[in-house]
Amino acid sequence: MQKNKVENAIKNLIDVFFDAGKLSLELRSKGLIEHIKKDKTPVTNGDIEVNNIILNSLKKITPDVPIVSEETVENKNLNLETFWLVDPIDGTYDYINNRDEFTLNAGLIINKKAAAGIIYAPAKNRMFYSYGNNLSFELKNGKEEIINNKKIDKNNIKAVSYSNNLKTEIIQIHKKLNVKEYVKMKSSLKFCVIATGEYHIYVAEPRAHEWDIAAGHAILKNSSGVITDFDGNDIIYGKKGFKNPSLILKSLETI
Repeated sequence: MQKNKVENAIKNLIDVFFDAGKLSLELRSKGLIEHIKKDKTPVTNGDIEVNNIILNSLKKITPDVPIVSEETVENKNLNLETFWLVDPIDGTYDYINNRDEFTLNAGLIINKKAAAGIIYAPAKNRMFYSYGNNLSFELKNGKEEIINNKKIDKNNIKAVSYSNNLKTEIIQIHKKLNVKEYVKMKSSLKFCVIATGEYHIYVAEPRAHEWDIAAGHAILKNSSGVITDFDGNDIIYGKKGFKNPSLILKSLETI
């Protein structure tokens, strides 16, 4: 895709995500209808309605780009190189339990690499997006603020983690990276707060799926951050089953 088309696609999604996020909160305030999927994870009417809004908008904005969403089966058996990865609500447990870290996500994959993305945390009113190298932004009070020039105190490295109970391998990596403290954060918001430099590290064993990380990957990478597996390899998308490898997120290469 041409750079201007990528930029236009992301910018056209901003209002879509604001509207979908507003709807997610309205549905939660009314009382969500919850079901359990085959993989034993929950899904709500909020997930489905937000998914419909995002997918319908993407089909209009980029009609020639396939879409893979957590909540649909369409395109999941194709060998894709350029496509959207959508997680309509990441952090469904937080969403159901009236917590505020859940996010709406769409990541654009080009040639199997994360190229652009948008993440909105409606309960926190934080909107992040990126459409190219050194072009990651947070929208604050209607003003676009570029995410860059992060200053890191290497003696005060702060991490986010998926759980309060860290596995031995993750503890060892934290020690190697001089992590002094960590907080639990389940949704893709962790990519955004690492991109901004509010936190600096995230380490995870293989878990979850590509739609959980694609948008955040693009935002972090395009803000001078780094994401690799435990062996330092780049993260490639469109793998069989869309399963994630191990992950190390760093707000700057120099950490």
